[in-house]
Amino acid sequence: MITRELEKTDVIDTAHGMDVRNIYDKPEALINIITLKPGQSLKQHITPVDVAFFVLEGEGVVEIGDEKKTVSANTLIESPKNIMHCWYNESKNTLRFMVIKTPKPQSKAIYISK
Repeated sequence: MITRELEKTDVIDTAHGMDVRNIYDKPEALINIITLKPGQSLKQHITPVDVAFFVLEGEGVVEIGDEKKTVSANTLIESPKNIMHCWYNESKNTLRFMVIKTPKPQSKAIYISK
């Protein structure tokens, strides 16, 4: 059995500059936990693989393509590959969500300038 505790997992360096922790990294999938403090957001980007998000804590706004929706804990959101997506924490509380990419991307995300 392999176990990993989030608090003991290092924050990784990403283009987003946020608290991103890699908890699973295999060819079949990549799983990260992202924590956004109030007022923080990710950069709009396009991922070359399908992505599923699962909200662990708080409430945030997820943007996928031309859709935006406020979602809260215990919600799963699917984002197909090659579609722009982004997250915003417009609340007064911490937002934490799991990011599951399948399969593990072989190329980097494309970031969109605003």
